Amino acid sequence: MKYAAVGPIAVHLPERVETNAQLKAEFPGWDMDLIYEKTGIGSRHIAAADECASDLAVCAAQKLFSEFDIDPKSIDFVLLCTQTPDYPLPTTACLLQSRLDLKTSVGALDFNLGCSGYVYGLSLADGLIQSGAAKRVLLLTAETYSKYIHPTDRSLRTIFGDGAAATLVEAAPEPSLTAFQFGTDGSGADTLLVTKGGNRPEKDAIRPRHRQRWESALYMDGPSLINFTVVAVPQLVESILAAGNLKSGDVDLFLLHQATLKMLAQLRERMGLPEERMPVVLEHCGNTVSSTIPILIDQLRRDGRLTRGMRSVMVGFGVGWSWAGCVWRETWGGK
Repeated sequence: MKYAAVGPIAVHLPERVETNAQLKAEFPGWDMDLIYEKTGIGSRHIAAADECASDLAVCAAQKLFSEFDIDPKSIDFVLLCTQTPDYPLPTTACLLQSRLDLKTSVGALDFNLGCSGYVYGLSLADGLIQSGAAKRVLLLTAETYSKYIHPTDRSLRTIFGDGAAATLVEAAPEPSLTAFQFGTDGSGADTLLVTKGGNRPEKDAIRPRHRQRWESALYMDGPSLINFTVVAVPQLVESILAAGNLKSGDVDLFLLHQATLKMLAQLRERMGLPEERMPVVLEHCGNTVSSTIPILIDQLRRDGRLTRGMRSVMVGFGVGWSWAGCVWRETWGGK
């Protein structure tokens, strides 16, 4: 039996950087000091007008192949997590097969999940590898939420950034991803949504939970999301620990979706964790949706704060409502 192991990760962020100072100059009435205090975000990367999720994913994958000497032809399956695909069809992962010059016997699949998507992707890769269907899976996360956000939307423009991450998930003799736990509550769909662009008639579309204050295609009810998160995530962590026969003290790091500083601080307080065990890495990239966890892992590896043998609990949560988590033991030792 073979199991999935998280290998090298490469991150790509768009060239354009939008800082809080730039937003303050554009909108003098915005209290950027208060916004920074709540979000912990000082800048974010924004995709160009002609730059889509696939473009970011290609750059991340090519960086992965180049930096870690990976033969693209060795990839057996491509998993792309995105909520901003290039087209309703064809599947963006199929386009990536051609653009990355992967073999035509490769499997390619899009899955539409947001902030829980990276953990879902790891579970899908683990299933493919355990079943023998694949030995090397390229897990891509790529989002351009900025395209859904109106320039005057203070609540969203200050939080979300665009970006992509490429993770090599490959077969290993011992399990390092265990105790997967999932959750879904579709009654929260009206707290974070984009209703335009689908086939549901507008008259029948899901309505935002409260009054929509800005003209963005994307609607977010921040307070309701926080209320959901501070209940669901601690319960999820408890179920992960129970499934793994672990106690909180057995875990070195808690790697959570990087939503905002305020949300992470509330979760850390609820779970009684010190700051060093729940790291935060979003100041210079913002909330990149499904890419926040691989960006976090990449930065912690670079900083030497995440090393071989360390045990983490990985948790994603958000739009849907959807949440997912697992226990992860670091097995990759770098180049």
